[in-house]
Amino acid sequence: MYVAAVKATMRTMHPPASGDTWVGLTVDTLPIAEAYEWAVRADCGAVVLFSGTVRNHAEGREGVDHLTYEAYDEQAPIKMNEIALEVRRRWPSTGAVVLLHRTGRLELGESSVVVVVSSPHRPEAFEAGRYAIDALKASVPIWKHEVWQGGSDWGTGANVVTAPHDVADQSSLQRSGGTQ
Repeated sequence: MYVAAVKATMRTMHPPASGDTWVGLTVDTLPIAEAYEWAVRADCGAVVLFSGTVRNHAEGREGVDHLTYEAYDEQAPIKMNEIALEVRRRWPSTGAVVLLHRTGRLELGESSVVVVVSSPHRPEAFEAGRYAIDALKASVPIWKHEVWQGGSDWGTGANVVTAPHDVADQSSLQRSGGTQ
């Protein structure tokens, strides 16, 4: 039943009718405004939205023309839900959590990933949002193939997958003077 719901989300990409977590994959344009509006809640005074877009370069690669994302469709939403649970464990006052990712071919400037977190206060919303995108990049089985003039290759770090609870909270590292 869960996988069937995930596959329906891949085609339609609408927010859930109930609950406070929205995760999904789609080949269509990400519904950024709808994700933001869905995360606005009367008990939350902060909504942080992050949208990762396709840029024209990557580490050691200039002139990137486009990207193609592939995902392990059955596992990616499960990992996204694990991240949302971890966000709520680390920041218990979290309101809504949105984790959406595109698959397929994306052109320069298109949004590949959207993370939205609402919270009663901005520090927690920023920290939770930062953690959520870092955890998504580190633990969700989604792979980026970069195409540039004269070549193509998988994005750096494309084969490494980390458990969501093992992803460091950047704000905690900064407070303690550590780095990742």
